[in-house]
Amino acid sequence: MKIKWIHKLTPEREKIESFSQELNNLNPLFTTLLLQRNIDTYSSAKSFFNPAISDLHNPFLMKGMNLAVARLQEAIQNKEKILLYGDYDVDGTTSVALVYCYLSSFYPHCECYIPNRNTEGYGISETGLEWAEENNITLIVALDLGIKEVTIVEKAREKGIDIIICDHHEPGDKVPLAVAVLDPKQIDCPYPFKELSGCGLGFKFMQALSTKYNNENVLFQYIDLVAVSIASDLVAINGENRLLAYFGLKKLNENPTLGLKVLKTIVGATEPLDITDVVFKLGPVINAAGRMEHGSNAVKLLVAKSEKEAKNVAKELKINNFQRRYIDKTITDQAIKMIESDPSLLEAKTTVLYNQNWHKGIVGIVASRCIESYYRPTIILCQSNSQIVGSARGVRDFNLYSAIEKCKDLLLKFGGHRYAAGLTLESKNLSAFKQRFEKIVSETISEDQLTPTIDIDLTIDLDVLTPKFIENLMRMAPFGPENPKPIFEAKGLSVKNSITILKEKHLRFEVCQEGKQRSFKAIGFGKGFYFDDLSQNKKFSLAFTVEESTFRESKSIQLNIKDIKFDNKL
Repeated sequence: MKIKWIHKLTPEREKIESFSQELNNLNPLFTTLLLQRNIDTYSSAKSFFNPAISDLHNPFLMKGMNLAVARLQEAIQNKEKILLYGDYDVDGTTSVALVYCYLSSFYPHCECYIPNRNTEGYGISETGLEWAEENNITLIVALDLGIKEVTIVEKAREKGIDIIICDHHEPGDKVPLAVAVLDPKQIDCPYPFKELSGCGLGFKFMQALSTKYNNENVLFQYIDLVAVSIASDLVAINGENRLLAYFGLKKLNENPTLGLKVLKTIVGATEPLDITDVVFKLGPVINAAGRMEHGSNAVKLLVAKSEKEAKNVAKELKINNFQRRYIDKTITDQAIKMIESDPSLLEAKTTVLYNQNWHKGIVGIVASRCIESYYRPTIILCQSNSQIVGSARGVRDFNLYSAIEKCKDLLLKFGGHRYAAGLTLESKNLSAFKQRFEKIVSETISEDQLTPTIDIDLTIDLDVLTPKFIENLMRMAPFGPENPKPIFEAKGLSVKNSITILKEKHLRFEVCQEGKQRSFKAIGFGKGFYFDDLSQNKKFSLAFTVEESTFRESKSIQLNIKDIKFDNKL
């Protein structure tokens, strides 16, 4: 699949030079990177390079926060039983774990509840509400869900159960009549940062509560859970999220909560961990609980009080993740064959696939895998409790959520955001939904949006890559959505010495630049298909990120290949 390289606009030279001087003669390359990220003042650059806890927003700026804190205080004063009800993914389970760990440090009457993905589905279920009633719960704190639960909130109120909603998803036309609703995406919410993760929102709620009990230091012991949620939920890493991710990663690397400490050891994660490590090493194992068995197992790990308990649960989750990988590959292979064997699917602007036997906990991953081969809005569906359920994944700059919303009369329920969503429908509406979704996307998506892209920050000579360069680059971390790791382009390159193929699909070689003395190690994950062209000694341009590689305590600069363009094909 051809990838389009898009070069970001370079600011005017005078602006780069004057800003570099203002920042104590910072390397103009890094000044350019800052300006490209709309960091254009001394104060914003200072905050970017030197994050401070004091820069976190006042949680009481959020609509509903005073009501939420007052109701929770009332419950604590009256010794009510409180139920922390969260989603079964990483964001939901870390949300429940963080709020539980903080509250239970001084209040004993808290319970946790994670719905079963297969039997209850997403959101506050009837089963969950019945459990709450049977266990004399009078207050439910809904974490990472609830913003569309209009009916279930009414039923809870009829049962004498209050609900506080903490959700970061897009609200529907009607907001539930809960005792308090915390969601910065509400149109009339004045909170200055809108892109908190579910766990980040739970953190802000507890931060507000901690001002009443003067124990904010206790809450910050669990900030590493917020970093894990931010990374795994792929929310923007700018603004307040960047602060939470920065200090959360610091805690994760230096003094993690027990469950995360044990998990790091079980999966063999080496320090220091960054956002990418969390996404690919910790997140999938935590997620495997809800995908393969029950999300409550993830909470058990994250709130574990003893190392023995944490190790036992972590080992189970690791096994779950191995199972998940196998099923993931099996379903993905089946899905790709379905596309390749159907001319109408090959020519479509969307991928909508259904198999009643596919695993409900895996379809979201499979949707992402399909996009790697066929870059277009994708929905993977399966059967659950006589209904069809599924996960949708979008492509760059296209509002997937909006397209699904236009099909809402064919759906039983749906929720999510512009790049990811979940949906439920009756089997009788499947054909009509496929047709309408394809029609809506076809009429609104552009060819550019159907072409995968790489954003090139800067074109550089390899000679600029020095230890000082790496030091400045790492000061821009943590990287992620809205603050991506800079991608550089270098031209006039060739392979020095031989090329190694790893596991039949990855590339490793040494690269040098015409007219330059130094050479650098380069690795291309999944780029084995470039082997033949590289073996012919063709000159090429490279799109890459820069990282520091450590081998036997020896450090070197390594290029992580994102794409290759050969000179005769430019």
